[in-house]
Amino acid sequence: MARIAGVSLPPAKRIDIALTYIYGIGTTTAQRILASTGVPASIRVKDLSEAQANQLRDQVEKNTRVEGELKREVLANIKRLKEIGSYRGLRHVRNLPTRGQRTKTNSRTVRGNVRRTMGSGKRKLEKT
Repeated sequence: MARIAGVSLPPAKRIDIALTYIYGIGTTTAQRILASTGVPASIRVKDLSEAQANQLRDQVEKNTRVEGELKREVLANIKRLKEIGSYRGLRHVRNLPTRGQRTKTNSRTVRGNVRRTMGSGKRKLEKT
């Protein structure tokens, strides 16, 4: 079982798919890493030689921001937006969509599902 950047890669998966289990590495980045190291994309993780695993590990840890470092950077960016009081920062503070999505009909679970139907609340109060 190969461990890269603190993540255990699943042994039965192809290496190009298994690399995407690391936070910060998608399909394109995984293919670029494999091309630069010369490891074939069709090889399974369990079939990797120790030299290939070390080569991948070095490439990922030296040239790519992944896992904890990337998460800290993202959180710092969000914190900066909140501190300067930007629109996106305020949307983060209020826990609403930040990228321009509509909120009248969507994102109900984020807002707490506050939609009421006509007459659902008053009728019960009047009868008692």
